[in-house]
Formats: sequence, C-alpha cells, structure tokens
Amino acid sequence: MEIALQPVTRENWSATLRLEVSPEQQRFVADHAPIAAIALAKAYVRPGGAQWLPFAILAGERMVGFIELACEPDTADEYWIFHFFIDHRFQRRGYGRAALDAFIRLVRSEYPRCAYLRLVVHPENLAAQRLYASAGFTPTGAERWGEPVYQLPLREHSGK
Repeated sequence: MEIALQPVTRENWSATLRLEVSPEQQRFVADHAPIAAIALAKAYVRPGGAQWLPFAILAGERMVGFIELACEPDTADEYWIFHFFIDHRFQRRGYGRAALDAFIRLVRSEYPRCAYLRLVVHPENLAAQRLYASAGFTPTGAERWGEPVYQLPLREHSGK
C-alpha cells in the first residue's frame, strides 16, 4: 500500500478542510469541525510553545487523512500525535495503520532526539486503542485532558 505523508502547505491546505470523520467519531478527534482548521490554527498559534506540524495523508494521489505532530525538538520526550484520522470515506482499508507506521518512521528519521512518541486517545475509542497497541504504543497510566496517555519508545532514553 502506497501511503505518503505530505506537509500541509499553501497548495494543499484547503483540501485538508474537506476531510472529515463520521459525526459519531468527531468527539474522538477534535472539538470542532473541520478538524484540519483546528490543527492548522495550532500550527500558527503554537499553543504551549510547541511546534505544530500538520501532514496530509495520501494514498497514491488521493488525500485520505490527516495527522499532526506537536513537538519541542530540543527535548527527548515532548513529541505528540494529534488530530490523527482517516476520512470516513476511506476507513477500513488499512490506511490508518499504514499512515501511523509512516508517521513513526518520519519522526524517527527527522527527530533523532525523540525517545518517546506520545498521544492521547478517547477512552471510548476502542478501534484507535487497538490500532495504537498493534503499533507498540502502551498506556502510561497518566491522563491528559481526561484521556489516557499512550507512548511508544523510539530509542533508549539517555536523560539528556
């Protein structure tokens, strides 16, 4: 399966606004729709001082989803996945797993200091919990914004 991650740019940003999940999934991904609008605003505003880096998920030439990295590149453990979703028209085709694998490879390659990649998942989103567990993410026991935190170790943490 050919999946690519493409940074959101002035050439493709408006296409990301047309991506959506089903109404019952909306609460799992973002408080407002379109989801990409919230994510793009975070890239501009930089809440928490982090860098917010939005990516379109492509299957061949077709945009099928969205994912965003929030990070503090000078750290080893402040790397978070936000707003990850596959458009409702393209779900259940393996794109989510392929995109997650591609994203993990991207973070490993572009951010060699990253020791842990983290995310939060809605406690009722069992499909996402299974997906993340199958990719090696494990619950930390902590919560953030009322949702459990999962993490994936990407390298040995040296404490530096």
